[in-house]
Amino acid sequence: MRILLIHQNFPGQFRRIAQVWAQQAGWEMLGLGRNTAPGMDGIRWIPYQLHRQGLKEQHPYLRQMETAVLHGQAVARALMQLKKQGWRPDVILAHPGWGETLYVRDIFPNARLIHFCEWFYGTPDSDTGFDPEFPSSFDSLAKLRTWNALHTLNLEHCDVGVSPTQWQRSRHPKAYLPKIALAHEGIDTDLLRPDEQAHFTLPDGRVLKAGDPVITYVARNLEPYRGFHTFMRALEKVQRAHPSCHTLIVGGDDVSYGGKPQGAANWREKMLGEVKLDAQRTHFMGKLPYDRYRQVLQVSAAHVYLTYPFVLSWSMLEAMASGCLLIGSRTGPVQEVIQDGVNGLLVDFFDTGAMADRIVEALNNSAAFTPMRHAARESAVEGYSLRRGCMSYTQLLTCAG
Repeated sequence: MRILLIHQNFPGQFRRIAQVWAQQAGWEMLGLGRNTAPGMDGIRWIPYQLHRQGLKEQHPYLRQMETAVLHGQAVARALMQLKKQGWRPDVILAHPGWGETLYVRDIFPNARLIHFCEWFYGTPDSDTGFDPEFPSSFDSLAKLRTWNALHTLNLEHCDVGVSPTQWQRSRHPKAYLPKIALAHEGIDTDLLRPDEQAHFTLPDGRVLKAGDPVITYVARNLEPYRGFHTFMRALEKVQRAHPSCHTLIVGGDDVSYGGKPQGAANWREKMLGEVKLDAQRTHFMGKLPYDRYRQVLQVSAAHVYLTYPFVLSWSMLEAMASGCLLIGSRTGPVQEVIQDGVNGLLVDFFDTGAMADRIVEALNNSAAFTPMRHAARESAVEGYSLRRGCMSYTQLLTCAG
């Protein structure tokens, strides 16, 4: 079987599944990603490049759509070269969110096309308009409605879609739900596990160990969509109540979702200008190598995961697999996985006082939450293991419909 994986940031969400499939006898894997993608060892992949950027004078509502067409064209050119060389995929698994697969059907009409349906914008009770601190404008809503034209096209011309969580699946139009399967790609629950002997060495040489009062927070980038602003406000209260706790904050200073702050270079600087924290106990680690990131989770006494009603992060599930006590926001994607008081604790996204109280309680009564940590680990293994994800995705490659 020949499998083509398409992702702008190849391999993106397909990394772990691709590693497993690459070992499958008789299967040939090929990746396709933008020339800025990291790629991955052990799998051949082809970079594509846009022949130009979107035009600044384009109507604002259509800029993302024009960019999608440019991505679609670039991918189409790469695929036509493959076809000339005699290579034809049996299955194409793609994240189509930037327009990559707009013209794939015209080149490989007989290939089974599977779309990763990550998000459909602007639906009620989701990220749009959720945070009163950043109200939506008519223009922003109109842009989203226009952008959804691409996602509707993607739903129309794929053979089957796949969403990683029921929450994310439920955001898509009802008419298309029957063709969207529910399957999380999976996290490595064998690699990610508790370690009572774990330790994490800070840049200044100090060592934090499992069992110490360590708060952890992880996001790809530190920004409001992942509750960074409310976490920082809660942390100020926590440090006043608990004079010996340390906090490990993992994430970059770019913007993944939403926009940049006003009056500051990034959200870290913005929030440090608002709250007063003990710099000796607050450790911004940036983006870490995976082994160091695992150690962060393994020394955690309280792991805080906050998100708008939006895409669920791998990091929350990875924290659960590592045996963290999860303190999560009471929002749709988190509530799908966390049952308050059973496998984690839920707090209101905006209630920094209650958030701080939960964190301090977790630090002061660590042993009392041991059953909850075990339940979190069990939930991750049972529902989101890489083994389970690979089985579900492998079925999508061949099943009808």
